[in-house]
Amino acid sequence: MTVAVIIVAAGRGTRAGAGLPKQWRDLAGQPVLAHTVAALAGFGRVIVVLHPDDMARGLALFGGTVTLIAGGDSRDQSVKNALEALDGTQISKVLIHDGARPLVPRDLVERVLAALGHAPAAAPALPVTDALWRGAEGQVTGTQDRTGLWRAQTPQGFRFAEILAAHRAHPGGAADDVEVARAAGLAVDIVPGSEDNLKLTYPQDFARAEAILRSRKEASMDVRLGNGYDVHAFCDGDHVVLCGVKLPHSKGLLGHSDADVGMHALTDAIYGALAMGDIGRHFPPSDPQWKGAASWIFLDHAVKLADSKGYRISNVDVTLVCERPKIGPHALDMAQELSRIMGLPADRISVKATTSERLGFTGREEGIAALATATLIGA
Repeated sequence: MTVAVIIVAAGRGTRAGAGLPKQWRDLAGQPVLAHTVAALAGFGRVIVVLHPDDMARGLALFGGTVTLIAGGDSRDQSVKNALEALDGTQISKVLIHDGARPLVPRDLVERVLAALGHAPAAAPALPVTDALWRGAEGQVTGTQDRTGLWRAQTPQGFRFAEILAAHRAHPGGAADDVEVARAAGLAVDIVPGSEDNLKLTYPQDFARAEAILRSRKEASMDVRLGNGYDVHAFCDGDHVVLCGVKLPHSKGLLGHSDADVGMHALTDAIYGALAMGDIGRHFPPSDPQWKGAASWIFLDHAVKLADSKGYRISNVDVTLVCERPKIGPHALDMAQELSRIMGLPADRISVKATTSERLGFTGREEGIAALATATLIGA
């Protein structure tokens, strides 16, 4: 491994308000620092620089997955401590990142590393687009030309030997590592930054970060939709089974299994959302063991298959098409039975019916058709 990632998180973050230092505060159910480490995982050896008082907390959060280094009295001293710990290793490039920037996009990190292929140092930044004022005592005292001004971000990347030497030579007090590098005469390339890569500084920044995380989750959510359709003809009999409920009728339904047309359509909808065929693929009608089988077996298989693939069923909708028997009085019982089989709340299951206005085979009471839709969401 030739790349190291130094995450500086030894500060106290007083501007973020009272309570825990900002890197330890909750953000979407995890400490800010946990998000930061996760964002940079996979780019190289990760070193987290902590305040000495936070070392036990860091060990509890990360275990042995990262290297913990005690920070100094200033940011540049904390970075220097981490760089010195890497001296003598095979590290040739280093990324230095603020622990309070938990939303850094991976493509931004890749841009910084790519720039180090031809430059000794590179850092992300965004051009200043707002008008700039100078002020004192709550009043504007002047303006500042924004031409050539940039908003600096991290991670800032460096060739390891050069930045270690730069820190050793620097007297201290630098705002960031680019300042240290430039003091040593290193040229620093600017790569495009990201508005998402905000630094949590004030209390309101946490609300913005939560919104960004929600937006990312929604954008990456794997939502799948499946449709099912099935038909069974009437035959001699005295009942039909629809969505697991036995209804008295003057006829039965013809099928290899119990001919539950509603449950078959729903099962096929789930298989369809998974892109895994239909009932016939998983339970071939040519196999005699499925003759007369209860259709809940098929539905249960589809539900468990979805779970094994990392999906949860969000909701299902079944429409039965027939003149008779009348479905309305039994629709809630059908939803309850499907709920029991699927382990899905009944308020996420819709069972309804319609007629074909006396048209077609259903209108002639030659059989029953069913349509179903299932929504699956990646866990």
